[in-house]
Amino acid sequence: MKRKAKAPAAKAKLPRRKRHHHNVYVIELDGAVLNHTRFRNANPNRDILKPCLYVGCTGLSPERRFAKHKAGIQANTYVQRYGIRLLPKLYAYANPMPYDAARDMEVELAIALQAEGYAVWQA
Repeated sequence: MKRKAKAPAAKAKLPRRKRHHHNVYVIELDGAVLNHTRFRNANPNRDILKPCLYVGCTGLSPERRFAKHKAGIQANTYVQRYGIRLLPKLYAYANPMPYDAARDMEVELAIALQAEGYAVWQA
């Protein structure tokens, strides 16, 4: 009598480990943004030799989020009008991260950059 081969045991489903996909990003803004009183007043101690910046966080890649800003999709007005380019040297070390960490890092990074003399807008 032949024995039936046992079917391989079904793999136990392990809970999927959540992948962190939130990012902080920094965008260089054209100096013409300083013509806006709100921006200028938010940065009274800026170093005139350093560029103006926008700091944000997103669940997208920084490149996709910058493209959306420039296209006017959920855009910050300053970035849409004056955004020049991403500055990954100022943020790439921190990405990716969980949502709560990205939200906190956005504020901390903006404060740190402003303390270094950058004119910063963070919304």
